[in-house]
Amino acid sequence: MKLLQPTPPPYDPLLWAKKPLPERGRMVCQAWALQGYGTPVGAYAIHAVKVLLYIGAWVFFCGFTPGLGGLASLSSWWLAPVAFQKAILWSMLFEGLGLGCGSGPLTGRYFPPFGGFLYFLRPGTTKLPLFPALPLLGGTRRTWLDVALYAALLVALVRALVAPALTWSLLGPVVVLVPLLGLVDRTLFLAVRAEHYWTMTVCFAFAAPWIAGAKAVQLALWFWAGFSKLNHHFPAVVCVMTSNSPVLRFPWLRKRMYRRYPDDLRPSRLAEWMAHAGTALELGVPIILLLSPGGPSLVVGMVFMLMLHLYITSNVPMGVPIEWNFMVVYGAFALFWAHPDVTLGSLGPPWLVAFLLLMLVAVPLAGNLFPDRVSFLLAMRYYAGNWAYGVWLFRGDSYRKLDKLTKSAPWVFDQLARFYDKPTSVGLFGKVLSFRLMHLHGRALPLLLPRAVERFEDYEYVEGEVVAGLVLGWNFGDGHLHREDLLRAVQAQCGFEAGELRCIFVESQPLGRSTLAFRILDAKTGLLEAGTLEVGELRQRQPWAAA
Repeated sequence: MKLLQPTPPPYDPLLWAKKPLPERGRMVCQAWALQGYGTPVGAYAIHAVKVLLYIGAWVFFCGFTPGLGGLASLSSWWLAPVAFQKAILWSMLFEGLGLGCGSGPLTGRYFPPFGGFLYFLRPGTTKLPLFPALPLLGGTRRTWLDVALYAALLVALVRALVAPALTWSLLGPVVVLVPLLGLVDRTLFLAVRAEHYWTMTVCFAFAAPWIAGAKAVQLALWFWAGFSKLNHHFPAVVCVMTSNSPVLRFPWLRKRMYRRYPDDLRPSRLAEWMAHAGTALELGVPIILLLSPGGPSLVVGMVFMLMLHLYITSNVPMGVPIEWNFMVVYGAFALFWAHPDVTLGSLGPPWLVAFLLLMLVAVPLAGNLFPDRVSFLLAMRYYAGNWAYGVWLFRGDSYRKLDKLTKSAPWVFDQLARFYDKPTSVGLFGKVLSFRLMHLHGRALPLLLPRAVERFEDYEYVEGEVVAGLVLGWNFGDGHLHREDLLRAVQAQCGFEAGELRCIFVESQPLGRSTLAFRILDAKTGLLEAGTLEVGELRQRQPWAAA
């Protein structure tokens, strides 16, 4: 079917796969600049349908509250406080099931198109506990107790969603279970988007009124997302997103994103100005909405907010946080438009203020200063391009050893074989290499890959994101999910020989410092090399430039 056919790259994928890294990188980056990922049109239709189902389920759950529910009367109840609360709880359930961020073909999931509950309800799957040696809740393989705790959260969320009103007896179990599951598997804490949904649920449970606390959470999301873009990484994100946009398909515009297509694919002056404008917009929205007492200034803030999220959503960013963006837009209307008179001065008890200061100020600040210790989600460093990432390199067909793991998804090319022939599969999945190389931090790879393996052509290049999706059941841009602790868990179960699996882990650039830290490891023998690279030097390099 034509709707499911990806855009073919302008080269023979099988011949491309045999070329050395510099030539392979140049060809695939030039292809991305004009084609993006080459996503089939049908994939975008799937995401559009999924958004409609997401909204429809929210309407359904609201219907259990008298006076709410029903599309015909939507305008009369959609900004009701309990409707917003149910939207948050439904979004937590939606993400916790694995149906939101990190699902679908844009994230390397083809069959099945999601992980989530397929892993979290299955004993024996791999997990990343906060404290591996912790009795009962530790270990690296999921137990029946882990499954029961996850199932309990699902039940608690459904129980709250079908209730006519939300009380402590309904919210309390959710408040307790989410951090408990974070001890069991930190993947779960991130998957339910705890920095947003769980923090707001704490406000629902303990603050009266809770609107001020929820406003504080939403303001922090915007502020830290903008703050994290105050660096040199974001212009490359604008280039990558524009080249991959399903809306901005104009070749002349995509070429203008780069200094001199096809030979110089560093961000152009236009891309840099777009990045600066986006950063100013993302920082301006929370400032305006925080200070606005209503009236014209509130209208301006809401218009800016819509501009910001319309741009993000229309570009369908890799990782597809589409439903999350809809939730943030809805939150702006339900919190700021509907309640302009509620200020942060009406926050609840002192301990709740301290909790919000921890979650909304201390943790994000620590995540910017010490990004190797804090997830980019908890630090709210969204879409900034300054992320930790990992690359897993399997020699020959050694990746087949991953079949020893308990998982619900086969190797990515086995998934693609259900839909495409081998050249099409290689051409599509090969674009993942360009996605990484064209980000500023990805320009480190031509320097690091020759240090990790002797002949790049002998290895299967796989993003750590894809590995995390296969092994953990969830991934969403957090490089900390697929670094040393996951490598140790995989090695313990698969037993790779020396040289069969090499990994490169690159950390984010810390606030106030000019370097990226990296580590190169062998699955069996351990650390091979560690060091730092100057970001200023990477800025001068082409994405594919050899050492």
